[in-house]
Amino acid sequence: MNIFIDNKSGAPIYDQIYSQIKAQIIGGDLQEDESLPSIRSLAKDLRISVITTKRAYEELEKERFIYTVAGKGSFVAPKNVELLREENLKKIEGYIQEIRKLAMPCGLSLEDIIEMFRILEEDE
Repeated sequence: MNIFIDNKSGAPIYDQIYSQIKAQIIGGDLQEDESLPSIRSLAKDLRISVITTKRAYEELEKERFIYTVAGKGSFVAPKNVELLREENLKKIEGYIQEIRKLAMPCGLSLEDIIEMFRILEEDE
């Protein structure tokens, strides 16, 4: 598991850890029931507070991306298809908003954009 802490980022460190682990789970880099580093071990590797790492794990557990077994550690939770769908829908909505912003100054209509999607579909 690769995690990079950017001290120049405005994002809190726990959120950087949370976001990167979550992305690795959604992207399939971390598999269902795969063991995660212990909170202490990850904190030591990243040279950060155990409390910071614990908060990231708590957020991941709260959103059901990981689960913890007392005395054994934390593991990647089975993929919740509905949760992953919601995550992807949020991303798609963001991209659609960006497309809309780019299309407006160009004078592209909804039909123009739909036609672009159709052309891209035919190419694949």
